[in-house]
Amino acid sequence: MAVLEYGAADFAVVRPGQFVLCAVSGERIDLQDLKYWSAEFQEAYRGAAEATQAYLRHRAVAAGA
Repeated sequence: MAVLEYGAADFAVVRPGQFVLCAVSGERIDLQDLKYWSAEFQEAYRGAAEATQAYLRHRAVAAGA
């Protein structure tokens, strides 16, 4: 499993590997398929639905919900 550092527009490989895990679903994401991540939370997401779910979850926690 790869370890990445997520930036606003790209990511840097910290430890080489073939894939990362989605922070929401736990599903494997091959690096060539990785299109959604959060630089703020340093998380990868399988798709737009998971990215939105994570965004809403993080905002709810920040708001104290």
